[in-house]
Amino acid sequence: MNAADQPKLTQDPHKVRDTREKVLEIALGREVRAYRQQQNFTVAELATRTGLSIGMLSKIENGVTSPSLTTLQTLAHALSVPLTAFFRSFEENRGVMHVKAGGAAEVERSGTRSGHQYHLLGHIGSNASGVVVEPYLIVLTEESDTFPTFQHDGIELLYFLEGEVEYRHGDQLFLMQPGDSLFFDADAPHGPEKLNKLPARYLSVISYPQAR
Repeated sequence: MNAADQPKLTQDPHKVRDTREKVLEIALGREVRAYRQQQNFTVAELATRTGLSIGMLSKIENGVTSPSLTTLQTLAHALSVPLTAFFRSFEENRGVMHVKAGGAAEVERSGTRSGHQYHLLGHIGSNASGVVVEPYLIVLTEESDTFPTFQHDGIELLYFLEGEVEYRHGDQLFLMQPGDSLFFDADAPHGPEKLNKLPARYLSVISYPQAR
């Protein structure tokens, strides 16, 4: 295949955020949608209350168009919120945490078994995404128990770095070796059932909705 025949990417993988104006449009749209859903209004119902078209409301909620101040006032009145409520998430701080090599805190998660070392790689509390993510480096040694019945809320991703473990999820057993990953619903019983080669090290990333 020559260069002329190669498919063209429709998105730039190195592109950063659009202009500040575009970021504001997206933030406003998210807030309008959130307040509409809190009121249990459909887009059609909000259109009737405001006199705006369904198409225009859709563009506003998706950050496609920049609403005028008059339009925002109309929306605020229809949704019974102050005008400033739509700007709530625009200038809020965005969390970041940098952990140097060897600097991860060793923690004990609820339900942690003997010999299971959990190194917390970062933590951001309440945030605008509505999701909590807990990234861990887990180390299993000769002192570690097997325990294939962990259960907790959320979704979990495992990525194996070292060793070999037979890992159970529900009624299925997976041989996990370096470079292997496992992505699953963490509400099902799961955990290492057989420790074939130790030490074993793997990343565990758990995500779940933050408490409101």
